[in-house]
Amino acid sequence: MTFPILMLAMLLAATMGFAIQRGATCTVAAVDEWVNKRSLKRLASMFEASLWVAGGLLIANAFHVLGAMPAGYALTWFALLGGALLGIGAFINQACVFGAIARLGSGEWAYVATPVGYYAGCRSVEWLLPHNATVPLTTPSPVFQAGPVILVLVLALMFLRVGVPLYELRRAAPGESPVSFFTRLRVLLTARLWTPHAATGVIGVTFLFLLLLMGAWAYTDVLAELARGMTANVVARVALLVALFAGAMFGGWTAGRFKPVRLSAAELARCFAGGVLMGWGSLMIPGSNDGLILLGMPLLWPYAWVAFLAMCVSIGAAMIGARTFRK
Repeated sequence: MTFPILMLAMLLAATMGFAIQRGATCTVAAVDEWVNKRSLKRLASMFEASLWVAGGLLIANAFHVLGAMPAGYALTWFALLGGALLGIGAFINQACVFGAIARLGSGEWAYVATPVGYYAGCRSVEWLLPHNATVPLTTPSPVFQAGPVILVLVLALMFLRVGVPLYELRRAAPGESPVSFFTRLRVLLTARLWTPHAATGVIGVTFLFLLLLMGAWAYTDVLAELARGMTANVVARVALLVALFAGAMFGGWTAGRFKPVRLSAAELARCFAGGVLMGWGSLMIPGSNDGLILLGMPLLWPYAWVAFLAMCVSIGAAMIGARTFRK
């Protein structure tokens, strides 16, 4: 890996962290919106980000710039159990692995215990996980077999998300000068690019380019690899992890959300416990919700969809149970 490529990858990771601070990627928040507001906007944003990644992979594959993709895994009951543990851990943590980045970037320092707990969970899961729990597949991803259909969907999505707003912007003032048009375009991008829905799409796009530059990368993967003593490209991958957190901190500061919260032992213990459970669940699946949403689901691996559904259901059940208990 050359130094310029690493710098570009770190810039992309920082942009992803910035977008996580602005986006709608926290699964706990998405399920809370579903349970309490009967709205699926946040979940729809996540699925749309998966669609962006899937379409980008198909385009990269068509131009022969797509490297080796990580193997999928057979669908077993461990994926279901892992998804449930991931959801319970996220509920206890009050944020999934994405949400923990955003909250840490907002000055909620107790969430530094979440990645530490996740690392501890990955270190201690061996006694819970049989050697044959995860079975890698040798067959290629279904997304490349159903490529044209998904590519048409992605192109339609690109037109709706990019082409239609540009057309409406141009039509709003016919005959205006190019300078005036680009001024209004800049204002439009500033106002809309970092809305939660759009920022979630930015997360998908930055992840896609990181995938093309560095291979499969998620910050939870780095923690899991460190826990298992895997040191391949460890310096570069840790550098991306630092850039991700730095981007989230900068995003919290620019959004006016950076309000440091005093640490407490109870909060640290809660975040650590949630991280441990999420670490256990992630290795059972395998993959945490960032890897599921941005890699497993775009590649149409059944285990990823089942695990994410189990995660959402377990979070929703825990919320309803907690609300009922409080009454």
